[in-house]
Amino acid sequence: MYSSDRFNFSDDASEGLGTAEAELRFLRGVLRQLPAGVTVQDEHGRFLLVNDAASIQLGAAANSADRVSAPHLDSRRAACRELLAQGRTVIAEEKVAGERGAQTLLTAHRPARIGEQRVLISSSADISEQKDFEDQLFRAAYYDELTGLPMRRVVEHRADNLVRRGRIEGRFALAFLDLDNFKYINDYYGHATGDAMLVELAKRISRDLRESDLLSRISGDEFLLLLHPIERAEEVAEFLQGLLHRLNAPFFIDGAEVFASASVGVSLYPEHGASYDVLRQNADLAMYRVKNSGKGALAFFSSAMEHEALARMKVEQSLRLAILEKRFCCAFQAKVDIRTEEIKGIEALVRLRDNEGVIQAPGSFINLAVELGLIDELAHLVLDEIVKSIDLINDTFGHEATISINVAAKQASNPDFMQPFAQAIEATGFPKRFMIEVTEDAFVTRSHFQDEIVPLLRRIGVGISIDDFGIGYSSLSALADITADEIKIDRSFITDIHKRPRSQGILRAIESLSEALGMTVIAEGIESFEELAYLQAATKIRYAQGYYFSRPIFLEELKPAIPIASEARMSLASRPVQENRQAYARSSRYRR
Repeated sequence: MYSSDRFNFSDDASEGLGTAEAELRFLRGVLRQLPAGVTVQDEHGRFLLVNDAASIQLGAAANSADRVSAPHLDSRRAACRELLAQGRTVIAEEKVAGERGAQTLLTAHRPARIGEQRVLISSSADISEQKDFEDQLFRAAYYDELTGLPMRRVVEHRADNLVRRGRIEGRFALAFLDLDNFKYINDYYGHATGDAMLVELAKRISRDLRESDLLSRISGDEFLLLLHPIERAEEVAEFLQGLLHRLNAPFFIDGAEVFASASVGVSLYPEHGASYDVLRQNADLAMYRVKNSGKGALAFFSSAMEHEALARMKVEQSLRLAILEKRFCCAFQAKVDIRTEEIKGIEALVRLRDNEGVIQAPGSFINLAVELGLIDELAHLVLDEIVKSIDLINDTFGHEATISINVAAKQASNPDFMQPFAQAIEATGFPKRFMIEVTEDAFVTRSHFQDEIVPLLRRIGVGISIDDFGIGYSSLSALADITADEIKIDRSFITDIHKRPRSQGILRAIESLSEALGMTVIAEGIESFEELAYLQAATKIRYAQGYYFSRPIFLEELKPAIPIASEARMSLASRPVQENRQAYARSSRYRR
């Protein structure tokens, strides 16, 4: 017992109680008010003392050993007997269900001897809020907020453990799933619908997984699926084919019926790699093979894909070097008025000179430039080339000819690119000469282009052209909202138009539609006299472009004394326009 001089008691307390009783009463009051839960248990685990905080934590009555008999305290009693037998102090976390619900306590258990009795003194602090916060941090670091799936680091850790225990754990498969055309879904239906579809997609993929499998979302529309254990590649293929079939079923989200598909690449351990990094990279390569071959399918990694990846890397390096060294140049192709033989405008076409000076067509680098985010630099290089050579362009094609620049749909929808690009066009001093050519998907998706970029271009006088019309995502409802100046009919509709009645019907429909919407029509890809003659005799189309008039001409080939218009007129002059009309008018098959 403590001596009475250690405490300040009131006179009433000193007079009415003995020193020992006063000290005991005071200590009990202090114990009752402690914020930490304190319990004392005997060697049988019975509670000798429970203060108020412990009573709340444990859901037991304070200071009443016989009432602390709830079954949920059996684990505390068992722990007491074990610790007293061992005679050691322990600090541990424990989960309890007290008066405030489920809690996490940090408890220090200390064996002690008081008189002849061995007891366990326990002090507990409620750390539930701290643990909840830690759990939130853990989930934020390792679990995707949208789908609730584990993120990259979780599947990486799991795969690394399986690799380390390879002989014991056996084979596993790593499948890389990438949603096809997810950007289009996001743009057309909106990001809320896109997010909802990702949640439903995760549920659909997870439905038939085993407890030992693991699905992870590693980025926007990319998922990693670890399948373990596996015996044969055939069983993996069978399971994933069934998964792809389920993903082809429509998603019903907010009243919309959304269709999706996925491209899947698979690598197997240990055949395709001895580490997570290698396995993931190889699954990625296999997935890209599917993307380039039509999407919506499955492919297993092979060594041939690795060789393709190395070749692609070389192309990428050469492309970056070409931009750095400014080895890109412009070729110009005329847009011709097929009624008057005059040049309406020109299209600037970017070309690449390789290390040996050979000109490379855009098909060999444009898509890669878009994918790598290098296309913005190419657009500015083209604009710089036009500005630098404007006098030569004027002398060759005329001061009134429009100048068209192609802009990828991805660029057109990006205000961070289009705003400074529009400013650069305005800074040339002749912005009204320019025409921006974009494909249909820039218009019909819910992107920034129609709402933000088009008004910006209109303000500075830049025209807008729909390139490759007829092969994209266009619909009549979307087309009604488009505010373009020009429609360029894709060459697939023009090739051999004179002997393809169905294409003729489509062409007439597009012509009528564009006339109703007030848009100029340009036929792309004219390569023969017969194609030109049909357009002259059987349509109202005024303008065309193609190798029949002129191939793309490089700046160094332009000579002010021999303008491109002369070449175009020479081609047209091979048969007078009026003669073309009369010849085709005599054939009822081509009458309008």
